[in-house]
Amino acid sequence: MKILILNGSPREKGVTAGILHCLEGYLIEHGAQVSFFDLGSMNIAHCRGCCSCYKTGRCYIKDDAEYIVSEILSADGVILGSPTYASNVSGIMKDMIDRGHFVIEQALKGKYCITVATGENYGNTTTSKVLNDLVLFSGGILSSKLTVTVPFNTKALPAVYDKKCRKSAEKLLQNISDNKKPLLQTAIHRVIFNLGIKPFVKKKGSSYAGVIEKWRR
Repeated sequence: MKILILNGSPREKGVTAGILHCLEGYLIEHGAQVSFFDLGSMNIAHCRGCCSCYKTGRCYIKDDAEYIVSEILSADGVILGSPTYASNVSGIMKDMIDRGHFVIEQALKGKYCITVATGENYGNTTTSKVLNDLVLFSGGILSSKLTVTVPFNTKALPAVYDKKCRKSAEKLLQNISDNKKPLLQTAIHRVIFNLGIKPFVKKKGSSYAGVIEKWRR
C-alpha cells in the first residue's frame, strides 16, 4: 500500500510534524510504503486564479505542486496535516489546496484519508472541518480525523496521541484493504457532485474540458 503524507506546517519538527511522523512510523511498521512531504520546504506558488487548469488539466506553473498531485493520484491513502493559523489551515496548506485539483477535479476520489489538525485552542476544530470537507467534497473517504489540542511548540506529545496515531494508522490500512465505502459519506459526496459540481462544470463547456477528461480516468 502506498500512503502519502502532507505536512502543512512550515515547522519540520513541530507538533503537526510530530503527529504525522507518529502515523508514518506505525504505517511503515505494518508494511506500508510511505512518502512524506514537508510542504514548507517545497516550491509551491500561490494559485493565480487563471482557471487554465480546468481547460488543460494541469497548472501552467512549473513547480512542486503538480508533482505532489501526481503522487496523490498513484496513492492508496493520503494524510493531510495542518497547524491552526488564525482559525484556519496554514498558508502553505491553503496554497496546496488551491493548486491541488481537489474539489472540482476530484483528485482524492477513492482515496482513504486521515486529517490532522493541531492547535492550542478551539480554532483547531475549524481547521479540522476545512480538511474534512476537502476530503469529502473531493471524492475521498475519511478514515479518521485527529484534532490535537496542545500548546504551541510542544516538544513531547502526550501519550494519548501516540495511541490515537496507532489506531488511526491501523484503521486506515484496514479500510484500504477492505475497500468499503461508508454509506453516509458516499451519499453526501454523490449529492455534492451530482447536484453541485457536475452541473456547474457541464455549463462551462469546453473551458472545463480538462476537468471532464480527468473524470473519465
